[in-house]
Amino acid sequence: MGNVETRQVDRDSLLLLAQLRVDGMDPEHTVKVRNLSAGGMMAEGKISVNRGAPVNVALRNIGWVDGTVAWTQDNRFGIAFVEEIDPKLARAPVAGGTPDLASPRFTRTPLEAPDKLRNI
Repeated sequence: MGNVETRQVDRDSLLLLAQLRVDGMDPEHTVKVRNLSAGGMMAEGKISVNRGAPVNVALRNIGWVDGTVAWTQDNRFGIAFVEEIDPKLARAPVAGGTPDLASPRFTRTPLEAPDKLRNI
């Protein structure tokens, strides 16, 4: 997204877990996605990253997305995506009906509709 000011861009506040790869570092790291927009995200995790570092992040229902660390502050950092994504896909239930147990329970859809549970 370059040097353009993007603070006014719509972003979804949420709490999801994602996998992060930092260029030049081994293993993948699990990070919390604190907010997500078409052009980037804010992540939190126990990993030290430098501004400008190339990264790849695996987002639920989207897959691996290339980006660059835009800023860092304590254990939080921003990632600017190379190409825009549809952030609403990350909120959608996981394809295939398998519950995403890595996400907090309050962000997941119920397994059964309440009316089906009454007939048990």
